[in-house]
Amino acid sequence: MPTSATTLLRAVRALPLPSAGRPLIVGVDDWALRKGRTYATIVIDLEHHRPLDLLPDRSAAALATWLRHEPQIRLVARDRSTEYARGTTIGAPGARQVADRWHLLLNTRQMLERWLARVHPRLKQVLPTTPAAASVRRTKAYPRAPAEVLTRAAAVERWQALYDDVRRRVAAGQSLRRINRETGLARATVRKYAFAPRFPRHGLRGPGPSILDPYLDHLSARLEQGCENAMQLWRELRGLGYPGTPKQVGRWLNERRTRPAKTTIRRWQRSPAAATTKPPSRPPLPSPKQLSWHLLRDPDELDPAAAAAVARVLQDGEAAKVVGLARRFCRIVRSGCGGRRAGSTAVAAFDTWVAEARSCGIRVVESFAAGLDQDRAAVRAGLELPWSSGQAEGQINRLKLLKRSMYGRAKLDLLRCRFLLAA
Repeated sequence: MPTSATTLLRAVRALPLPSAGRPLIVGVDDWALRKGRTYATIVIDLEHHRPLDLLPDRSAAALATWLRHEPQIRLVARDRSTEYARGTTIGAPGARQVADRWHLLLNTRQMLERWLARVHPRLKQVLPTTPAAASVRRTKAYPRAPAEVLTRAAAVERWQALYDDVRRRVAAGQSLRRINRETGLARATVRKYAFAPRFPRHGLRGPGPSILDPYLDHLSARLEQGCENAMQLWRELRGLGYPGTPKQVGRWLNERRTRPAKTTIRRWQRSPAAATTKPPSRPPLPSPKQLSWHLLRDPDELDPAAAAAVARVLQDGEAAKVVGLARRFCRIVRSGCGGRRAGSTAVAAFDTWVAEARSCGIRVVESFAAGLDQDRAAVRAGLELPWSSGQAEGQINRLKLLKRSMYGRAKLDLLRCRFLLAA
């Protein structure tokens, strides 16, 4: 039967939605209708593993309105959003709120990352416990072309200007929410700039793959033998199957020469003695985000480079205190939900941890502990009960698949029909 696309979409919108029944235990989470700009809310029936509804935004008013039509609900699993907490309190005051354990671990890592972003310049000055072993593996990218260097410098200048603007607004007494609204920066970026005493720069980032990597052992061996001819090394690599040009080999060799190349311009040449007088530099430190992952992982799972970075950071007294508190809280969260006895033990350990963290003298940790204390009932329920918002995360993945199958152009009403009917 031939028909137009508009008629088909109108028919889909007119289909009756399936009956959701009377859910008792639900989970709520947010999802991006347009990433970074527009967010909505998904509601899941945790007992029957099925979606219930899509709400137009992630505000407390929208969730409270939906919950008022379902007065029988007795438990709501959520993340630590204050909007969802307030909406649940207004719309279902008799329901018990459960903080999701995965989000508690995520918030802990984010707290550690915020602290690291502030003290990263200081931690860079800490000397490693053991000297780094020589390795032929690359620890940084190859030198960039002049045009790429200029582009990167211009981008840093733009971000520096944004940082200065945020700091001026904070000094003028503007709230972080207002700065986020007026500048258009992400909330996390505004918070990071507002509390950073200096412009936060990226730490060490792992180099990307290069076609030269499989031949680094051969290059290092030939360099030890005294060969510093880039064309000769390239010819040898070509015989081993290297598909690249001599330029990449020259870039690698330029950083390791003991004497100037014959083709080097005279005014650029330096004597070997001048090259050896350069003071040894401290090894680079991973970025705050990478460090936050390394510091919270099991030490037995770290590779030698990550373990050395962790040992270097933990020499700082304040870092040892912050990392110790973060690791303790992660152990408490993971030990919960192992039965009634394990849950009660985790709750008691959580109460002790909050009291200690709120008086530790470190602002970021105290703020994080104060937030947990305000949400104490939900966090304790998350440690005692097996419910979480994990099902909501899985349903969001399915929702994204449907959204992308329509090239991301579906309005919320059509996406809601397809999502609920497909369930």
